[in-house]
Amino acid sequence: MPHILVTGASGFLGQAVVTAIQNIHPKWTITNLDLRAPPVPQPNVTYIQADITQASEVDIAIRKANPDAIINVAGWVPSGSLRYSNSKALRDKVFGTNYRGTLNVLSAAQKTNCKAFVHTSSCTVISDDQDHDFPDMTEDIPIGHATLAYGASKAPAELAVLAANTTEFKTCALRPATIIGPGDTYGVIATIHACIAKGETPWIIGAGDNMYDFVYITNIADAHLLALENLLSTTPFPESAAGHAMFVSNQQPVYFRDFMLAIWKHFGHVPPFQLMIPTPLAWVAGLMAEIKTCVCGQKESTLSRGSVRDAVGTRYASNEKVKRILGYHPRVDFVDAVRLACEDYKRFLAAKGANKQANDVKIS
Repeated sequence: MPHILVTGASGFLGQAVVTAIQNIHPKWTITNLDLRAPPVPQPNVTYIQADITQASEVDIAIRKANPDAIINVAGWVPSGSLRYSNSKALRDKVFGTNYRGTLNVLSAAQKTNCKAFVHTSSCTVISDDQDHDFPDMTEDIPIGHATLAYGASKAPAELAVLAANTTEFKTCALRPATIIGPGDTYGVIATIHACIAKGETPWIIGAGDNMYDFVYITNIADAHLLALENLLSTTPFPESAAGHAMFVSNQQPVYFRDFMLAIWKHFGHVPPFQLMIPTPLAWVAGLMAEIKTCVCGQKESTLSRGSVRDAVGTRYASNEKVKRILGYHPRVDFVDAVRLACEDYKRFLAAKGANKQANDVKIS
């Protein structure tokens, strides 16, 4: 039976990938290589601690595991205002993990009997070029033009993985849309929910007609399993994924404003009014917020030129390639995906509130 090593398997996506493998191939051997152990021990999964930014640690760990295939999920996503930061420290951390970390895993894999390498790239290798809109993105669009650190770090990592593809060491890369689902307590659902308390829900930046796409956590985990099975197969059907990058989403682009309204509705909130703010005015306000942050030495502002560009940008991808090569189809519909993600975040907030109340009682 194949032995699969998953980097970053203690995280949000990594845990879902492990579960997807176990559901379909319960007898396969799985190793989790991560900096931290999973919050809850994963049954029948061996855990190896290693920092992917440290080449020697990764080399020793992967040589010891000697897997048949690797799914490289490990990475670091700047959240909140950090997404738009251009500070050297931030970019160094992002590139150190997402680019050089991938090179370390890739290099170590090539020194073993590993036959297949599935890499978690990102749609941001293209869409983080904030100077352009990207409706119906396809894989023939050149990468390497991202202006934000995350997409800029993911692009060379993806190129390195695909360049390593051979008949003996097959590689491919998946480009997930923004992932939503249970277990994510700091991502897009949390960010949009936070607008309620800040009183920001009435404001519409731009025309409010820009479209985005997302992907539910188990759907993107399914895509990783399909890619893994494809690379390990001696007769991949419909065709080999080796050497390919593929966008993966829920295949249901939505107006971003409608997405926000749907989330707020799940939490019982409807904006008391709606007011459209012209994009140029919002951009100037973002610039002023950045200047104030810099002059006053405060933390990164929620409002910035980057966040304004994100709010009005059109970014969604075609899934024709991943459907053709892997036979991918999202099993969880987007309406259900939003509901399940919001219900889970409600439970998280309730538990957080209960813990705070219990701690307050102990203190008093």
